[in-house]
Amino acid sequence: MPELPDVVVYLERLEALVGGEVLRGLRIASPWVLRTFDPPPEAFAGVRVSGLRRMGKRIVLECDGDLFVVIHLMVAGRLRRRDPGTAVPPKRGLAAFDFDEHTFLLTEEGTKKRASIHLHRGAEGLSAHERGGVEPLEAGPAAFAAALTRERHTLKRALTDPRIVSGVGGAYADEIMHRARLGPLTRTDRLSADDLARLHAATRQVLGEWVDRLRTEAGDGFPEKVTAFHPEMAVHGRYGEPCPVCGAPVQRIRYASNETNYCPGCQTGGRILADRALSRLLKDDWPQSLDDLDA
Repeated sequence: MPELPDVVVYLERLEALVGGEVLRGLRIASPWVLRTFDPPPEAFAGVRVSGLRRMGKRIVLECDGDLFVVIHLMVAGRLRRRDPGTAVPPKRGLAAFDFDEHTFLLTEEGTKKRASIHLHRGAEGLSAHERGGVEPLEAGPAAFAAALTRERHTLKRALTDPRIVSGVGGAYADEIMHRARLGPLTRTDRLSADDLARLHAATRQVLGEWVDRLRTEAGDGFPEKVTAFHPEMAVHGRYGEPCPVCGAPVQRIRYASNETNYCPGCQTGGRILADRALSRLLKDDWPQSLDDLDA
């Protein structure tokens, strides 16, 4: 899923390429991607894009005439820059945003149909997309700590809940927890003042570093290879590989279609956390510590 660093870079490149330009047309190729009925897509033909903003993981195009386009890429949605008038791909193409010098295609890999477009007339329509989480690159230590400790959750759940923290998903949450040396199942009501300070610093560092990295990769072009998996990441997507800090093998917790990666050496004092699938199957054979893994 594109998360805060990906969305920030998307917005920066959109601003550079089409900020202030006229949207010549909005082509909807898959009817289910459009989740609103008024205003219609035709209302956006010939209007100027006057601004762009991020709402959590959503991309918002502000247009003249008090019109707004809200794009939620969800897990597999992507924006792709193409030549003007490029046809929407028949299977994975959802919509096209046509400008004089560019067409931006909204596509989605897979079949779950989660990506969405909402069209609004008037800024009040945007309130339906506001989840209320703190902005992690803007909130100070006190506001960040207050948001995380307001309710009792596991740390992974809290970091990825948009009502608590805005724009963070599973990939960057794994990296933040590793940087802060905190386990994913740590309860937020048990975080010490030192834990919260490290977590706030780690959040700003990890997200800031990845914004810079993705910005450099995009350069003067447009981000085409948006993914949750990067070889430079410390733990996310690196199950079984050595932690770059301590060398311990990265572990995982799997549940439904989600996966959490962590380093037992850096984050859990050497303890292997129960995997909901394998630990139930293996029972007493499930390793409890790094020593068990070595054995």
